[in-house]
Amino acid sequence: MSELNALMKVFGEAGGDKAILENNEIAHLVASGHKLLSMNSVAGFEVDAKETRTGISAKVTVKEGIKIKNPVHLCFGVLHKKGTQKIKMDVRLEKNASAHFIAHCIFPNAEKVRHIMDAVVEIGEGAEMRYSETHYHGLYGGIEVVPKAVVRIANNGRYFADFTLTTGRVGTLDIDYSVEAGENAVTELTARVFGHANDDIKIKERVALKGKNSRSIIKSRVAIEDDAHAEVTGITEGNAEGARGHVDCMEIVKDRAVAKAVPIVNVTNPLAKVTHEAAIGSVDKRQMETLMAHGLTPEEAVDVIVKGILK
Repeated sequence: MSELNALMKVFGEAGGDKAILENNEIAHLVASGHKLLSMNSVAGFEVDAKETRTGISAKVTVKEGIKIKNPVHLCFGVLHKKGTQKIKMDVRLEKNASAHFIAHCIFPNAEKVRHIMDAVVEIGEGAEMRYSETHYHGLYGGIEVVPKAVVRIANNGRYFADFTLTTGRVGTLDIDYSVEAGENAVTELTARVFGHANDDIKIKERVALKGKNSRSIIKSRVAIEDDAHAEVTGITEGNAEGARGHVDCMEIVKDRAVAKAVPIVNVTNPLAKVTHEAAIGSVDKRQMETLMAHGLTPEEAVDVIVKGILK
């Protein structure tokens, strides 16, 4: 079986649609380790990708006024037990452009794997970008995931990012996102992570509301069990008139796991407003009793509650 077929087989098992590679109307980029396996572009969508010694470097541009009809699919993974994959992404949406990116990151056999994502994103005036990233990990926990992104949103731009890692062992996760929002810009950052065993989870997301009437929400949902650790830091800065931001963090803790939430708000303009809420605790006893009254075991009830929180 070729490496592309092997990766797409796991991609299908993770819920992806393998038929996307055969559809010329869907832009995609597929890489395994530092090998570029498949790539397709569509009208108004330009991609310049190349292999490096340890990964992939890609420059992506959505041209002015172009609205990409179908989601752009990105598939990155390492199928071997050991290895390093460094993805460097330079993404630019020009004025009034829009695109939805769906990224699948696949590491089913990782025993000693590093996956490093370094992205720079420029969202032009009136442009909109949606980015959904889902991870599919194996049961070994021998993976280090380090996603870093610097995002700049021009006036009237919109940016929505959604990170999900709830399948398999997390291993070590260290997210570091930073967003600067211009006038009337909108930012929404969502993270959902489920940690087990001795998984180590760090999430740091920062939004600087620099433009008048800019808005943002940082939303984190983390569940941990066994001996896992989690630290979630959400930072919002209200630096302009009419800026509105909110930080919302919820962490569920089970067994010997340890969780920490650090909401930080900083307002430098008297006409800006930033709020925050953070909740850390065990599974709700009343919800447990209700589910068990319907025939679920304690373990099944916890599973249902945790999955509901991570939706």
